[in-house]
Formats: sequence, structure tokens, C-alpha cells
Amino acid sequence: MAPSAEQNNHTSTDGQQSMLDAQLQLWHHTLGYVKSMALKASLDLRIPDAIDQHGGPATLPQIVAKVALHPSKIPCLRRLMRVLTVTGVFTVYHSSADGGGDLVYGLTPVSRLMVGSSGPLNLSHFLNLMLDPMLVSPFLGLGDWFQHEMPDPSLLKMTHGWDVFDLTDHHASFGKLFGNGMVADSGFVMDIVVKECGDVFQGISSLVDVAGGLGASTQIIANAFPHVECSVLELSHVVAGAPASKNVKFFAGDMFESIPSANAIFLKWVLHDWGDADCVKILKNCKKAIPCNKGVGKVIILDIVVGAGSSDQNLVETQVLFDLFIMCVNGAERDEKEWKKIIFEAGFSDYKIIPVLGVRSIIEAYP
Repeated sequence: MAPSAEQNNHTSTDGQQSMLDAQLQLWHHTLGYVKSMALKASLDLRIPDAIDQHGGPATLPQIVAKVALHPSKIPCLRRLMRVLTVTGVFTVYHSSADGGGDLVYGLTPVSRLMVGSSGPLNLSHFLNLMLDPMLVSPFLGLGDWFQHEMPDPSLLKMTHGWDVFDLTDHHASFGKLFGNGMVADSGFVMDIVVKECGDVFQGISSLVDVAGGLGASTQIIANAFPHVECSVLELSHVVAGAPASKNVKFFAGDMFESIPSANAIFLKWVLHDWGDADCVKILKNCKKAIPCNKGVGKVIILDIVVGAGSSDQNLVETQVLFDLFIMCVNGAERDEKEWKKIIFEAGFSDYKIIPVLGVRSIIEAYP
């Protein structure tokens, strides 16, 4: 029996809706960068601070009174805030119950992490780093980069002529931005680590934070676990600028050559900067630094394990997006199979993944 006209029309309507749904998804992906730039604008204008300083939800005129904004741009600010409320950065409601009056904007848990410029629960410096043109602009050449034969310069180096660590050394403003971003991230995640994952530091008497920068993470560990003798291993020029500390020692050295001996070796967001062969070298030196007596020594790795943790779509998507981001600087985020490979190649006998830090996990590697 031939399909009726009504059935044909229904099939045609379904096909058209499917194409419109596909177009919607393409537009959503295509405009994703606008969402990032709207977030950056809110940081540049310090809108979260303006709402916080007001003492509670604020109207647009109340926000404008506290930000550097040309009066002619007030209608444009309203449109920016509409994007930021739809995407969950701020809340919004009408000042009168009947839906009239001014719109009133409030902070959410997301925007509260953007208030101020310091403290363990502030990520402004990290967001400013991630959204800086120096790190964003290389992605405009991603398609071109894929057409070059491996091994080739990283996407970042292809764009700017420098790898990320060279950039921090040769561009003072970017170096400061990078350092502030890493300190902000350390303060945020390590505050959670010591409160929720403190067991990983139990039973150890000494710890070396490898490539630990200026010691932001190590200082938090030392304060929370005063019985642990804490040290940082860094390059000599970094150690030269390290702040004085009563309970954290600094060693100048190279993790590819040797690592000071300790019960625990700590690697926070280090291995994702390096390829497998370099990671194996680093881990082998970590293993040499750990005492031989079993049951005491271990390596504590804080990094992304792609696929570990919640199955929440935002978490999974963020993990794979960060992998593509870190590819820009020649790094890689690894899944469990890839972590297992480098851990065992470095001579470790076992490992444990503790997926309790949202996007990131703690990995314990045992000699």
C-alpha cells in the first residue's frame, strides 16, 4: 500500500526538523567562542566584583556604577548580561513580582569563583591565563597544523615561535600571567585535596613537589600536615625567585636528571606537559628517589584521567577539550590505559586512581 499524503507530509516535516536540529547544533558549536569571550569580558569589566561589592543582587545601573564602562555601552552591557545569565554565570530576575521593573543580577556558584583576585576559592587569574590571546590565537591555525608532518613544532610554537616555557621566560607579562594562573589553580584544588583527600598524605614523613613552581601547593600541604617535611624541586632561576618559607625547602635541579629522596614524590599537573618517553624518564627518577622499603614510598600524581570520574557530559567534554588545549603546547591528557603504560614502563608495580577532584584525579603509583 502506498503511503498517504498525510504520511508523506509527516515524513517530510520530520526530515526538515532533523535538518534544523542539525543546523542548531552546528551554530551552537560555531558560536562557542563567543561564550568564552563573554566570560572574559565579565572578568575584564570585573562584573562579579561589582555585584559582590554591592552586597547582593544588583541592577544594571548599580553594576555600571562600579565598572569602567562608557555610558553609551549600557544597552550593550544588557545584552552581554543576557548571555551570561542564559549560560549560568549569573542569575537574573525582575525586581517586581508582576514581571516588571528592573532586571536584577546575582552571583551563582560559578561567578563566586571569579570574585576578587586572591584566596583559595578564586579562579580569576587562572581564567585570565586560559583566555589570554597568547593561548587562544594558536587555535585559529589548528587545521593548518594538522597538515604538517610529525614531529613538528607545537601549535603554540608554530604561532608564536616559542614553546610555553620559553614564552614565560621571554615575555614578562605572560610569565606573570602564567605564574598567577598556576598559583590560583593550586590554591583552589589543593584546598580541596587536603580537606577531602588528606589520606594520601598519611603515613609519610617527607615529600618533594617536583616542578612545584613557587611552592603554592607545597605550602598548603605543609600547613595542613606539619609532620611532613616538604620540599620543592625547581629550576635554578625559579628557585631564585621563590618566597621565604619556614616549613618548605627549595632545591635547584632538573627532574630529568635526579630528584631528592623522599617518602612521597608529588607531581601536580606536570606529566601532561610531556610526551610518553619524557614522562617515563621523570617517573623513573621519582622511583629512584623513593625509599626501597615497601609500603612507605609512592608517587602522588594530580592530573586528568580522561574518562575517570562522573559520567556527566560537561565533565567528559571538559576533559577531552582540555586534552585538545594541552596538545597546543605539545602535551597530552591520558586515559587510564595510557597512564598504566607509562607507570609500568617506569618500573612501578601498581597504581590506584582516585577520581575525586572533578575534572582531575589523584593517581598513586607504587614502586
